Amino acid sequence: MLPQGLALGGVPVLGQLDLAIAGGATTALLGPSGSGKSTLLRLVAGLLPVPAGASVTPLAGQVAYMAQQDLLVPWRDVLGNVTMGAHLRGQAPDLARARALLAAVGLTEADARKQPAQLSGGMRQRVALARTLMEDRPVVLMDEPFSAVDAPTRHRMQSLSAGLLAGRTVLLVTHDPLEALRLADRILVLGGSPATPAEVPVPDGAPPRPAGDPALLAAQAALLERLAEAVS
Repeated sequence: MLPQGLALGGVPVLGQLDLAIAGGATTALLGPSGSGKSTLLRLVAGLLPVPAGASVTPLAGQVAYMAQQDLLVPWRDVLGNVTMGAHLRGQAPDLARARALLAAVGLTEADARKQPAQLSGGMRQRVALARTLMEDRPVVLMDEPFSAVDAPTRHRMQSLSAGLLAGRTVLLVTHDPLEALRLADRILVLGGSPATPAEVPVPDGAPPRPAGDPALLAAQAALLERLAEAVS
């Protein structure tokens, strides 16, 4: 809850806000650039100080975060990147689980020994997804996680993540209406200045919804119009 909104550097970013995220479901957050989507995500993640008078449910130790860039470290191989969290905490990594997650995202044992520079963009994003899942947190925050890859790879990554993240609480920031409509159980559009969220309907059916579904394509057109209104 942000009863007085949120300002950064004296500039209002988010307006008055009372937002509850459904557990065990995927909520997509859309809006124009600069509307505060990533700011809201960082606030939920605990990466920004909570403003005076605001109330944010503490999620320390419950959150895994997947950024737009894969953020793989170049001096560790794929397996080392997937187990980076345990390494940073000084814990012994569960290598068997890491290898199982790499297999789940379609990477082989040979891939596990490669350096990031040897991977395609899609493979790097799959490593990043495996690393996120390796943290095994009930809440997953995703900030445009597939925007850096080509359209076919993005489609495959959406379907893959929907299956692997089923049952977790996911907050997905995206600029892509089709991605939101394929993956989300709930969609919120940030608009106005300062921005506040408005809920829009989602098509029937469980994620990942088929991209060619006529109902989804109609919803995409309506959502594009809604986003255009938010920009204006």
